[in-house]
Amino acid sequence: MFYFKRNQTLLGGAFTTAELVFHAVVRNIRAGHSNAIIAIVKNIIQVLALVTVFYLIMSFLGTRVAKVRGEFILFLLSGIFLFITHVKAVGAVSGVGTGDNPMMLHSPMNMMVVLLAAAFGTLYTQMVSIFVILFGYVVLVAPLEIQDPGGAFYMLILAWFTGCSVGVVFMALKPWFPTTSTILSTIYRRLNMVFSGKMFVANALGGFMLTMFAWNPLFHIIDQCRGFVFRNYFPRNTNWEYPIWVGLTLLLIGLLGIFYTRQQISQSWNARR
Repeated sequence: MFYFKRNQTLLGGAFTTAELVFHAVVRNIRAGHSNAIIAIVKNIIQVLALVTVFYLIMSFLGTRVAKVRGEFILFLLSGIFLFITHVKAVGAVSGVGTGDNPMMLHSPMNMMVVLLAAAFGTLYTQMVSIFVILFGYVVLVAPLEIQDPGGAFYMLILAWFTGCSVGVVFMALKPWFPTTSTILSTIYRRLNMVFSGKMFVANALGGFMLTMFAWNPLFHIIDQCRGFVFRNYFPRNTNWEYPIWVGLTLLLIGLLGIFYTRQQISQSWNARR
């Protein structure tokens, strides 16, 4: 490893790490385009396209499927924003380069810096996109009333956190099973198109249907978020504690796997891919 020894205090080391994370976040945001603004605009267009598709689907099915009294577009946005944030976090973190990445050969760059950069880069992009879309809708269309903005924002952060935790697990598997890890990550994100519950609420599901969705932490997060967004909706079949414990457990398992892999990995692994 190319290493430059420099004595510094604990505070200095924290600032150095923060600076590395900042530059790595900028690099990740510009991965889609050299101009960071255009990269964010592309993400906004993707979110708007998904909102349009689900708006048309829900219009054909009828708004009564929502089972929530309130702004219909807010019902859609509260599900799609959290869904996009979650799956983007899974994809970004699971796609982080492994320990044999050439960038890891240069100190003080390390795996944790790259991991944090991927996670915070996704969070920054999604938050900017969400604020721009909400601001544009309020200015151009109609005002939106959110019952508890703080609780809704907390659910957004929780969706991002659980997505990062799932991504860390796939990231730990990637050096050992690169193809399998990529396939499993794709399957998980595709399953969330159905099992995230963004098109309906948990209170409207029967016992059998509820068991099909209750395993998914994102399902709990989206349903709880709608409890914070709408004045007249009180989620009875979900809770926000379950996603927290699932996220912490997966994060611990993933970090242990990454630590073990870092002790075993070598450049020769590239030869078998």
